[in-house]
Amino acid sequence: MNTIWLLTGSQHLYGDEALQEVAAHSEEVGRYLNGALTSGVRILVKPVCTTREQIEQICMEATTDDQCVGVMAWMHTFSPAKMWINGLKVLGKPLLHFHTQFNDKIPFDTIDMDFMNLNQSAHGGREFGYICTYLGIERKVVVGHWKDHGVLSELDIWIRACIGRASMKKVRVARFGDNMRSVAVTEGNKVMAESDLNIVVDGYGIGDVLTFKPEIHSAEVQALVQEYHKNYDCASITSEQSISVEEAAAIEIAIERFLTKGNYQAFTTTFEDLHGFHQLPGLGVQRLMEKGYGFAAEGDWKTAALLYVVKNMSVGLEGGTSFMEDYTYHFTENDDEDVVLGAHMLEICPSIAAEKPSLQVHPLGIGGKEDPARLVFNGTVGPALNISLVELRGRYRLVVNKVESVVVPEMPHLPVARVLWKPEPSLKESAKAWIKAGGSHHTVYTQAIGKDHIVDLSEVMGLELIVID
Repeated sequence: MNTIWLLTGSQHLYGDEALQEVAAHSEEVGRYLNGALTSGVRILVKPVCTTREQIEQICMEATTDDQCVGVMAWMHTFSPAKMWINGLKVLGKPLLHFHTQFNDKIPFDTIDMDFMNLNQSAHGGREFGYICTYLGIERKVVVGHWKDHGVLSELDIWIRACIGRASMKKVRVARFGDNMRSVAVTEGNKVMAESDLNIVVDGYGIGDVLTFKPEIHSAEVQALVQEYHKNYDCASITSEQSISVEEAAAIEIAIERFLTKGNYQAFTTTFEDLHGFHQLPGLGVQRLMEKGYGFAAEGDWKTAALLYVVKNMSVGLEGGTSFMEDYTYHFTENDDEDVVLGAHMLEICPSIAAEKPSLQVHPLGIGGKEDPARLVFNGTVGPALNISLVELRGRYRLVVNKVESVVVPEMPHLPVARVLWKPEPSLKESAKAWIKAGGSHHTVYTQAIGKDHIVDLSEVMGLELIVID
C-alpha cells in the first residue's frame, strides 16, 4: 500500500510532558486523515522530530522506502530549522508543508503560557518555511485546520499527484512496432525518458504477441466472448462477424498475457505494423485501458505512460479516463458554439461511456486488414481535461486544456467511440494556444481529475506546465 509519512516537528526545550502531548496530537491527526482522505493512501505518523540526526535518518528512510510516495511536515511547536537542513537535503520524495495546528480556535477565557508553548505552529511553520526557501526545496504548502474540508481537498489532490509521480517512476511501456512513419510528436529520446522520468520503453515486434495468442475456438476465447455478450449490446453482430469478435478476443488475451509476463503497465500499437494479426487491435485495447493499462496508438509511448499515471491518480474518483485525439472541428458563426469531435480509429476507453457500449464489426479503411471489432458509444457530458506530455529539446512539458463535453448528436455512419467538447476559452483560442505550446494531437482525456491535480503533478515531477482555460 502507498503511504504518506507525517513528520511532526518540535524540540526538547518544552520537556517530556509537552512532547508526549505533541505525539498524541500527531496520532490523532493521522487517524483523522486516514478516515477522511479519499486517495486510499495510508498516513503513517512517525515519531516526533526533535534532533538533526533523527530527522536526517527519517528522511533517508522515506527516500528509500518504495511504498512512501510523499512526506508531510507539520511544525506542531517551534522546531529550530537548522535541525532540518541535512534531512531536507537528502529527502528524495515530494514534500508538503502542512501549516496547521491541533486546536482550531483560541480558548480566550483560559489561554495561558502552557497552551502558548504547546501550540506554536503559527511561527514554527514560518521557521520551517524559511529554511525550505533558503535551501531551494520545492514543496506544496497547505494552510488551515486539519479537519477543514478545503484543506482535506488540497491534501487529497497533492497525494494523488504523489501517486502519479510514483506511477510514472514505475511504468514500463511495451512498444509493439515503431511509431507511425514520419510522425514527429510520437518520437522521443527514450534514454532521457528513463533517466529523467524513469519511464522504461521496450520495443517488440508485433509477432512477439502472437506466441501468446490462443486458438479462436479455445475455451478461454469462448468464455471471453460470452463476457462480451454479457457486458455489451451485441445485437448488431451477425454470424459471419462472430469470427471477427472471436479473433478480437484472442488478441485481447494475447496482449494481456504478454504484458503480465513482462511486467508492463502500458503499451502501444501501430496500424502500419500488424504482421500476423488479422485485424487492428481495437476491442482488446479498449478493455485493457478500462482495466487500468496505459495505451496510445501509433507508437506514442509518452501518452501511453501518461494515461497509466492519470488512471492511477484517479482511482476511487467518479469519471473515466481514456486515450484521445482531436479528430475534426465543428465551426459555427458563434465562437461559443464551436466544438471538437474527439475520437480515434477504434481505441477509446469505455470508462468514459455515457451508455452501455455497443459491440460492432465494421471496415476500418486503413491498415489493409480484416474488419475489426470495437466498442461504439458516446462520451459522458460534463467538465474534462485534455492533457499532453511532450518532449522539447531536452525537457518535458505538460499541456492541459479544460473542456466541457456536450451531448453527441446522432452520427449513424460513424461507428466509433466518440466525444464532443467545447474547449475553454474557445475552440479558436485554445487551438491557437495548444499549437504554440507544442501540444500533441494525442492526449489523455479525463473526467476524473481536475486542473489542480495536474498542477501538483507538474510540481512534484518538476515538469513545465501550460494550462489553457
